[in-house]
Amino acid sequence: MRIDILRGDLTTRGVDAIVNAANSSLLGGGGVDGAIHRAAGRELLEACRELRRTQLQDGLPVGSAVATPAFKLPSRWVIHTVGPNRHAGQTDPALLASCFRESLSVAAGLGARSVAFPAISAGIYGWDARQVAEVAFDAVRWFSSSSSGRGADNSSLELVEFVLFSEDTTAVFRTVFESSPGFEA
Repeated sequence: MRIDILRGDLTTRGVDAIVNAANSSLLGGGGVDGAIHRAAGRELLEACRELRRTQLQDGLPVGSAVATPAFKLPSRWVIHTVGPNRHAGQTDPALLASCFRESLSVAAGLGARSVAFPAISAGIYGWDARQVAEVAFDAVRWFSSSSSGRGADNSSLELVEFVLFSEDTTAVFRTVFESSPGFEA
């Protein structure tokens, strides 16, 4: 599995699936979530409302992931995950790892060959970009080697991108990646 780290706009990526750093309501918000909802169009909001009406009446729990079509985005799917909010006392790295693992599992279940992530929970949710990068790369490593992640030979996933908004966060992800063993760049 190849990993790319890019500075850019997640909503423009032509990958099979992009990951939305959503809030529990799935009804849009600020940052990455708002940008994805704006770019995907009103149909994304309607699909999220339908999920809330049927499967997720109490909202999407922190660390979980669910997919919708991507509508007007260049990707096929949007995988929504709710990252932990440090400011709200959600400081367990296992919750953050679950966001990445669950999103990868959902992508594989869809048959996606490529998926792009933002820096989930960095920024407004108060997590340090270095810790987010470490957790993210550990989750990708776990997924590529785990039987529950279908293993490297059985998963359709070939490419994981980290598409980061700021140059600072991009530099942090690149530094952490360069010191992470076992990845192809």
